[in-house]
Amino acid sequence: MTAQAESELAQGVIEADGAVDLATAAKAGDYGVVPGLVWAFHIHNDGSAEPMPVDQPLENHHDGWLWVHLNLADARARQWLKDIDLPAPAVRLLASHDNHQQLHATEACIYGVIADLSQSLGEAGDEFAHLHFAATERLMISGRYRALAAVNKVRELIQQDEHRLPSVAALMELIVENVADAVGRLADRISADLDKLEDDLTRGSYDDSRLNLSRSRRTSVTLHRHLAGLRTLFHRLELEGTADLKPQLRLAASKLAQRLDALDHDVVEIRDRARLLQEEIGEALAAASNRAVNILSVITTVVLPPTLVSGIFGMNTKGLPLTEDPNGFLYAMGLMVAATIGVYFLMRRIGALKF
Repeated sequence: MTAQAESELAQGVIEADGAVDLATAAKAGDYGVVPGLVWAFHIHNDGSAEPMPVDQPLENHHDGWLWVHLNLADARARQWLKDIDLPAPAVRLLASHDNHQQLHATEACIYGVIADLSQSLGEAGDEFAHLHFAATERLMISGRYRALAAVNKVRELIQQDEHRLPSVAALMELIVENVADAVGRLADRISADLDKLEDDLTRGSYDDSRLNLSRSRRTSVTLHRHLAGLRTLFHRLELEGTADLKPQLRLAASKLAQRLDALDHDVVEIRDRARLLQEEIGEALAAASNRAVNILSVITTVVLPPTLVSGIFGMNTKGLPLTEDPNGFLYAMGLMVAATIGVYFLMRRIGALKF
């Protein structure tokens, strides 16, 4: 059967049923029209990438290999995965909502879940989402429930022919490197925010900085947690070795682990720096609060004697002194002033006026 006849047969299957009969389409030499397909690339033997239309059957008879990226929020895409010739554990992980970072390798397949920064309005955010993937020598299937920054960046790079992909492992390495780049840019942004917060703290203006500092510290903690999990995967793969994998699947685990180690070291420094800044601001706020309480205590103590004097002379009882004296009011006022001055000097002598 010629390639044209095979394509016509597959198209006839799709049109007759109104849906994709993957088993019949696969026999015709393609994967059928893939539901939930975000993009697909045909990677030639020279590493160049050719975008494939998302609304037409994907051919399975070609040189090189395929990268198929799915929107796993589409239930039809998860159903489609069950008919693909991949190990059952890989298919289950691909179609699952499991967000635990993991990497599994067999002789002919690598699959797992890695963290990536989510993307919103074309820019990387500060929240993490997860990439599910499974790869053989001739097929790389990846999927996500939310748009991912690093994966989308990789798509742009290979679409603009800025990067050649000689193997599936090269694609995985490029994705991880771009995850590290995105995290590094976010870490640099947090570091710049901390620089500004330190300047504000030096000037004594820190009240408006507390919210930004809390956000920066929370983000740095999240970055460290996900980076630690990701680098652990490649350290484990490095220890186990990749010699048993097929050549197209041999990841440069050592290189990726070293890159992630260095990045995580920087993130840990940022996290510790944010913690120290938060403690310093907390101490400054506590000192300001103590000063305010001290001032209030001094004021209360200073006005207490005249309050006592006025309270005594305000009693509605007989026998109060100075009630018949025409200068009684002046004497009472003088007594209150003298009591205030006396208390002031007493507190100054004992050091209670130090703020």
